[in-house]
Amino acid sequence: MKRFEAVAAGAFGVVFLTLAVAVAIETAMRKLFNVSLQGVDELGGYCLAIGGALAFAVALQSRAHIRIDIVHERLPRALRVALNVVAVAVLALTALALLHMAWIALSDSMLFQATAQTPWATPLRYPQALWVGALGLFALFALLQAIRVAARLATGKLAELDREFSPRGSKEELQEELKDIRLRGVAAVNADAGVRSS
Repeated sequence: MKRFEAVAAGAFGVVFLTLAVAVAIETAMRKLFNVSLQGVDELGGYCLAIGGALAFAVALQSRAHIRIDIVHERLPRALRVALNVVAVAVLALTALALLHMAWIALSDSMLFQATAQTPWATPLRYPQALWVGALGLFALFALLQAIRVAARLATGKLAELDREFSPRGSKEELQEELKDIRLRGVAAVNADAGVRSS
């Protein structure tokens, strides 16, 4: 899953950097030459919708969705487990609800052959299909997580459930950051050694 996070982060970076450059060029052309590229704002909307939906999936896989843990870690294990189960179930239901509503929007766009009210007149089924696909990935990950929680409950592995599905605490985040720093340090040393030997 780290690979998925890295690929998604790279894709987000390229897409949004390109979008930022396009917006900057559009703004400069409007101010200096009174000319518009027509459609940069439309493209930006599509990028934000699809990128946001994919970010839900990435955040879910890296346990980065915000949960208030100031009280959580001080509760008894049984109560923590119950709260974790509720959190995972609600997130899965939310993901399915978002996917369902997005599917309705896509179905309507296909039925009525809707186009964007912009100079490009983009058929909405294309960007909406990508949006539905991204939300589908989020819903799939959320359902798989709910299945894992149900399996841990069924087998009585409450300690594992508590450890894997609790909010990330400050200690865990610190350990991950230190591990990442060590890995980057090793990679930098190896790269430097490779440069020197060549």
